[in-house]
Amino acid sequence: MSTNNNLIRKIRILITNQFDTPEEALDFFDSKSEGRFRKTEIKKILRLAAETGFIKGIVAQEILKGYDKPSDDTINWEELKSLISDLENEM
Repeated sequence: MSTNNNLIRKIRILITNQFDTPEEALDFFDSKSEGRFRKTEIKKILRLAAETGFIKGIVAQEILKGYDKPSDDTINWEELKSLISDLENEM
């Protein structure tokens, strides 16, 4: 199983086991209720999805680099949906 497949599987498990809906999970991780995720919030999701310390920082930075279209160091709802869609298409 590729790294991306493993990551999306872990995130899905985290969301389905701990939250009733994906929106509830997104609200939980969006600590400032801005409708977007900062790098620290992305790292929190990755940590809870069982990514190791060093790897989660690299993955969070790569997520921002690839999906943060306005380059504001955050991922909004639409960018997150695009990320998840791309990961699912790779499966």
